[in-house]
Amino acid sequence: MSQPIKTKMEADISDAYIKFQREVLGRGPQETKTYIMKDMVIVRLKGVLTHEEKTLVKSEKGKRLVKEMRLTIRESHSAETEALISQITGCKVIASHCDISTNIGESVEMFILDGDLEKKIREKETL
Repeated sequence: MSQPIKTKMEADISDAYIKFQREVLGRGPQETKTYIMKDMVIVRLKGVLTHEEKTLVKSEKGKRLVKEMRLTIRESHSAETEALISQITGCKVIASHCDISTNIGESVEMFILDGDLEKKIREKETL
């Protein structure tokens, strides 16, 4: 039996995001999970901190530096990540947001789409 469309699309986004992170940062997350919910795509990335960053985040100044650096890198590649999401989902990304937890070494990316992707997928699955 084939994978449901939503499950496959979530896996495709996770795989593409890992590949992109490896190309941009030289390493990817240890684990990635994508969730499609209505007009949002949420990508949760676990194990994102490098060894150097893990050392830096032991101090408050280091935490700020890591967050600032990661945000700067992310912003410089936001058009590429939004295009990646658009290509896989077939929806236009109208906004995106991100945050990183220096405490647990996870980051979250959220993409807001121009339509209810979950509804579109359900409609395709019922055809």
